[in-house]
Amino acid sequence: MDRTATPLNASGVAQRRRVRYLGMKRALAYTFALACLIWVFHDIDARHLLAAMTIANWWFVAVAIMVDILTYILQGLRWKLLLAPVGKLSSLRATEAIYAGLFTNELVPLRFGELVRAFLVSRWLSTRFALVLPSMIVERFLDAVWLAAAIGLAAILVPLPKEFIEAGYALGCIVLFAAALFVWLVYRAEGSQRKAQSSPSRLVRGISRFASQFAAGLRNIGETRRIVLAALLSAGMLICQVLALWLILRGCGINLSLWAGAIILLIVRLGTAIPNAPANVGSTQFFTVLALQLFGVEKTVAAGFSITYFLVLTIPLWVIGLLATSKAGITPSDLRFGRGCRVEIR
Repeated sequence: MDRTATPLNASGVAQRRRVRYLGMKRALAYTFALACLIWVFHDIDARHLLAAMTIANWWFVAVAIMVDILTYILQGLRWKLLLAPVGKLSSLRATEAIYAGLFTNELVPLRFGELVRAFLVSRWLSTRFALVLPSMIVERFLDAVWLAAAIGLAAILVPLPKEFIEAGYALGCIVLFAAALFVWLVYRAEGSQRKAQSSPSRLVRGISRFASQFAAGLRNIGETRRIVLAALLSAGMLICQVLALWLILRGCGINLSLWAGAIILLIVRLGTAIPNAPANVGSTQFFTVLALQLFGVEKTVAAGFSITYFLVLTIPLWVIGLLATSKAGITPSDLRFGRGCRVEIR
């Protein structure tokens, strides 16, 4: 009895620490979102804000919604290409998983939806979760490469705030480090993994097995020509996001150039890169207003646009995401907001 009590108590302590850690992360995310919203709306008259949310041309907005949906179709096609070494998945299925993950992110903080879409695809392909992860890591790497390149180009063409340029430099350093790590994992990590797999520790062997599968997945992706096409699709996704934001600007009567729309999108993307509150509430509004003010847009107008921009692109995502999660066998009640934010996939 005494022998079994110790590990059970240790497990209970570890679980409580994990719950407290996750609770702290959620609290920080919500606190940051609240602080952003307070800054955006604290000195704005409600009537003027409602007037600023008026859409002058719905045609521009309708096209923006279609372009935004095209972004996720391109992402689904990209993910299909990156998953090819693991198994054959249609671009439609990949897009469904992406929308299911996006819908989860609308409900749960810290982008838990990324895990949901990975588990869905691993189930559909009847493969290990560790074999799906490399494709998602490469996705984020390609996004970061294009984002860093676009920030560098914007810094040449348009005078930008020092803080934004410094953030771009930091992103560039992260991209370089990730590229070096990618090369090491693909070409140099096999010997150290074999050594770790011979360890007497079960935990070390388990971690080594996961790392080996992960590195093998990266190696399979890196050795195919598909990654080049995936990089081009990533550029297309960024262009679609710029067009969607610029079209909504035009629809709201804010006549800024396409280049200005691109810089606003880059600032919003960079500002919301860190996982935070569900749907990036707060941070999206904060960085949208901040970016618009750089181009002389009055704060009330900018705040009104930040709400319109958020709703125009989020409502279609909710609708399509709900359909995707329902088709995948997930309902909103399956998303547990309690301990560990578990998701149960039937």
